[in-house]
Amino acid sequence: MADETIFEQDGAVAILTFNRPEARNAMTWGMYEELGATCERVDADDSIRVLVLRGAGDKAFVSGTDIRQFLEFKTKEDALGYEARLDKSIGRLAGMKKPVIALLNGDAVGGGLFMAISCDVRIAAEHVRFGVPVARTLGNFPQPANYSRLCAAIGIVRARNLVLTARLMGAQEALATGLVDEVLPADKIEARVMELAQRMAKHAPLTMSTIKEAARRQTESFEIRDAEELMLACYLSEDFQEGVRAFLEKRTASWQGR
Repeated sequence: MADETIFEQDGAVAILTFNRPEARNAMTWGMYEELGATCERVDADDSIRVLVLRGAGDKAFVSGTDIRQFLEFKTKEDALGYEARLDKSIGRLAGMKKPVIALLNGDAVGGGLFMAISCDVRIAAEHVRFGVPVARTLGNFPQPANYSRLCAAIGIVRARNLVLTARLMGAQEALATGLVDEVLPADKIEARVMELAQRMAKHAPLTMSTIKEAARRQTESFEIRDAEELMLACYLSEDFQEGVRAFLEKRTASWQGR
């Protein structure tokens, strides 16, 4: 997995790069595992105070899960296993004790958007777009915990609109909705993120970790009740299988509602 993710450390700042630019940094199962392992490593290492996430290249931060892996989905256990995998990776990211900055120099779509909103600070280049276009692409239900975090970040109405319309939100709109904290020219973003990361690395660790925990507790009200039935209704459908095949075959899906 060394070629799909790159871990570096610059003083008290750790940087994890998702390194599949030829696939728009789509996440493999191994990359999800590496994300979770990196979160554990950073939280346990007293020499690291801040984690920065970034994608290789300027086309995508992360474009979601590698769709080919969904061809294996046939049973309830497959769907629930995927949810558990995301909890161990993106869920672990959201549970970090130390601050995380998302350096968004490319589109954050699907799982990439959910990873970005699980970070504490999000700084985007002017060309970056955001979205969860599953209603147009795969016909699945977003992982419940991730969708809850999206609702907490931009509100239930905006989150619902983003999924139902399957549109991609531009960087300036993302700034206006609070989805990102800053928007900068692409050639300025790396320096800004590293300057901020080095500055935050000097802040009081207990203040930062307790504020993060307070925010997590405040967002618990967005948890979706009985979410498993919603997720399975999509993942075990004929439409989902059609969506996966259509995506890989580069054609428009023929949705049947079953």
